[in-house]
Amino acid sequence: MPRPVHPLLPGLVVAARLGWGGLLLLTPGRLTRPVAPPTSPAVATLRVLGARHLVQAATTIRWHGSVVFATGAAVDGIHSMAALALAAVDRRQRRSAALDAAVAAALAVLGVVIAAHQEDR
Repeated sequence: MPRPVHPLLPGLVVAARLGWGGLLLLTPGRLTRPVAPPTSPAVATLRVLGARHLVQAATTIRWHGSVVFATGAAVDGIHSMAALALAAVDRRQRRSAALDAAVAAALAVLGVVIAAHQEDR
């Protein structure tokens, strides 16, 4: 039987995802300004990513089992790799893409930890 994670960790990860997704959706220009110019494509991309985070958080709230966290971790891992690829090819977006990759990678790692140690309900 897997050793459970701290009982607050799954909820904290979902809350962080909700907050991050909301910020990306509602204030993308303000978020990107310190690291890259808020171009129209960048703002639109951040809004789409914010919506993705909100959908993923809602899905996790609804079906909060280890399979959902593992699937979410896979999505976050793919997101992180795509952001790293963007950072490699677009000099103007390099800093913001690297930051986005780091956030997605952190969420992926947390998702794997929760999935590996959480008992399904």
